[in-house]
Amino acid sequence: MKFTSGQTLSKIAKLLDCNFIGNTDFPVLGMNEIHVVEKGDIVFVDHPKYYDKALESEASIILINKEVNCPPGKALLISDDPFRDFNKLTHHFNPFIAATAVISPTSEIGKNTIIQPNVFVGNYVKIGKNCLIHSNVCLYDHTVVGDNVIIHSGTILGADAFYYKNRPEKYDKLVSGGNVLINNNVEIGALCTIDRGVTASTVVGEGSKIDNQVHIGHDTVLGKRCLIASQVGISGCVIIEDFVTIWGQVGVTSGITIGEKAIISAQSGVSKSLEGHKSYFGTPADDFRKKYKEIASIKLIPEIIEKLEKIK
Repeated sequence: MKFTSGQTLSKIAKLLDCNFIGNTDFPVLGMNEIHVVEKGDIVFVDHPKYYDKALESEASIILINKEVNCPPGKALLISDDPFRDFNKLTHHFNPFIAATAVISPTSEIGKNTIIQPNVFVGNYVKIGKNCLIHSNVCLYDHTVVGDNVIIHSGTILGADAFYYKNRPEKYDKLVSGGNVLINNNVEIGALCTIDRGVTASTVVGEGSKIDNQVHIGHDTVLGKRCLIASQVGISGCVIIEDFVTIWGQVGVTSGITIGEKAIISAQSGVSKSLEGHKSYFGTPADDFRKKYKEIASIKLIPEIIEKLEKIK
């Protein structure tokens, strides 16, 4: 998430009421999670296990809960609670704005696009040309929809990320400040949900087709011309490369990559990254042929036990 205007280290420190290490005029351009940070961004870290990853990332400013050696060319913001202060920054630079109309006057809707009755279009939504948005679709603030897109009834784009910190007294929510980006020529079925990114975009690539009742978690990037069948659940921060096919009721864990042209059979559970150009099946999902050989072997177990008992 980039700020609408450049900030300085001292201004951010004042906003958070925290100490800092670095030049007072050190430029601050935005804020992002570790997997999408760029130069000029703030990233937060609150556990020693991840200090090095944050300090060595592309981020220029590290919001951290301990004073450590500051790498050259970077700056530190010292906070007693980086998670809380990261949320404070999101609220400040991307505050929630209540809707004043069913279709916001700040939205942009392209030529020849049809918006059916009872569609909600939030603030600063952009919809391209020649789209068809069926009734009871909900497009949260800042959602971007390309050209020639079809979205069926009951689908919701831009709900908050499912991201919580487990504190002793409660689950503390990480505030979502990102959006959803739907590229050209995409079709999304009925009753689908695509969560917005925490600080960046959840993306559906050009030409991809999504069946009914599919969920895509925050910050996931779906490639070009993918096919996603009904009742698939994809966690956050997943990278699905181009031309991937995922059949019904597949579950995908967070933070993994599924390679180009992979095919995942129905009711599989994907618990690790998968290479492209292969077919997969089962829980945990593995090479299609290997998995079926395992199943065939398991079916032989009663016969093997019976033979062993006869030998005895």
